[in-house]
Amino acid sequence: MGKKVKYQFNTKSLAVEKVDETFWDKLKVFLRIVFAGMVFSVIVLSIGYTFFDSPKEKMLRREIEHFKTQYQIINDRLDIIGSVMADMEERDDHIYRVIFEAEPIPRTVREAAFGGTDRYSHLDGFENSELISATMQRIDRISRQMYVQSRSYDEVFDMAKNKADMLASIPAIIPMAKGTERLVSGFGYRIHPIYKTLRMHTGVDFTAPSGTPIYATGNGVIKRAQRDNSGYGLMVEIDHGYGYSTLYAHMSKVNVRPGQEVKRGEILGLVGNTGISNGPHLHYEVIRNGKKVNPVNYFYNDLTPEEFEYIIEVASRVNQSLS
Repeated sequence: MGKKVKYQFNTKSLAVEKVDETFWDKLKVFLRIVFAGMVFSVIVLSIGYTFFDSPKEKMLRREIEHFKTQYQIINDRLDIIGSVMADMEERDDHIYRVIFEAEPIPRTVREAAFGGTDRYSHLDGFENSELISATMQRIDRISRQMYVQSRSYDEVFDMAKNKADMLASIPAIIPMAKGTERLVSGFGYRIHPIYKTLRMHTGVDFTAPSGTPIYATGNGVIKRAQRDNSGYGLMVEIDHGYGYSTLYAHMSKVNVRPGQEVKRGEILGLVGNTGISNGPHLHYEVIRNGKKVNPVNYFYNDLTPEEFEYIIEVASRVNQSLS
């Protein structure tokens, strides 16, 4: 086949003439065709990427949806773990720690957060940053709760091992022999015997003749045995451990010394009328975790139900205290 010959119609001469194409003419035509093809390709590709996903994009979208589903499954499981943890904390605070006379763990300790707000900043900037960050925060919070609960169980386990010692140490008897009929003033607001005004009476008063023996109400170590200038007179204080201490005031004689170990029922001294007092008697206090509490609640070990009911009724009367 011979070389193609091109002709064109000359409008001036009204004749068909042969066209002689140079190399540059052919190059221009070629470049125009290539440029048009490129423009068309760009338009097609732009439309395709705008309205249609590429196979790779489809695969990535499937992976993202899969990960979102997995995160949802993780959060559902965290809900279950959170419920179990809440139940464990509830039983720990209101059953186990109550049995062993321990304070519940404050919510501020159980729910303390990890680090600061920038702890999760490296997760920002992604399409699902909020979901990922929230999941990580929940995991960290549950991890913290598990750690606190584990430490709490360690404490409860130690208390269980020391249960016998704890029961022997916590105040549990009346500090005088058969003293139910001797209780004359209870815990609460009472009329002061000297100042005749209504004041908080932080213990209970037992009337008895001078020289009547006073007994330790639980095992412990003598913290103080001295003459007190604040009105207690000659007094003894015992540290029982486990957050408890007891105080015995207005004594005529002290038989113990600071640092001495004593057992429940051991004689600490004798009833007297020292300090600010309105007659021979024993003023007895129970202190739990630094706070003075009603001693009547700690007389359960050697009283019958009838005697306990009687002593509660007497202790509740608003009358004049002896100190």
